[in-house]
Amino acid sequence: MSKPDSEKASEAKAKEENESEENRQDITADEEFSADEEASEKPDSLEEALAKLAEAELVAEKAGNDLLRVQAEMQNLRRRTEQDVERAHKYGQEKFSAELLLVMDNLERALDSASQHDDEAVKAICDGVNLTLKSFMDCFAKFNIEVIDPIGEPFDPQLHQAMSIQENPEAEPNTVIAVMQKGYTLHGRVLRPAMVMVSKE
Repeated sequence: MSKPDSEKASEAKAKEENESEENRQDITADEEFSADEEASEKPDSLEEALAKLAEAELVAEKAGNDLLRVQAEMQNLRRRTEQDVERAHKYGQEKFSAELLLVMDNLERALDSASQHDDEAVKAICDGVNLTLKSFMDCFAKFNIEVIDPIGEPFDPQLHQAMSIQENPEAEPNTVIAVMQKGYTLHGRVLRPAMVMVSKE
């Protein structure tokens, strides 16, 4: 005997509701699984991001240190170059100046010899030599070439070259009592030491 239509409809509706409930449960289970999977992935992603951040910070720190080192090296190089240029300007004419000292010595010898004569012609020559010598001295002063004429001063091995030692009761021991040849400095650097006689200690 067949079931009434109303019972069939009720059974179909109940079946449909059961299927819908099962589908909902499946969807919920899938969503929970996806949520669990995302939750399990997040810690790994965070740790990886932190590791990359730490690595990037190390790279940035190294790059900063390298930059500071390069800047310091460039500053040192610039300072050394400036010092070299300054020394070249100061002492570039050192050899030329040393050669001029011989001319100065000869002019002084000529002046000494001429000053011992009474002849008028020799006196005129003496005046000319004296003017030339003064011009040389002005030129030397212009280029910071200074005379070392240390008579009466204590002996200084940095500036003086002792040619002989002599007893002299009137002078303090280790004092320059005579100058055989004047010395010269260029910007404080010795071009030629003064040749001197020193009192005995």
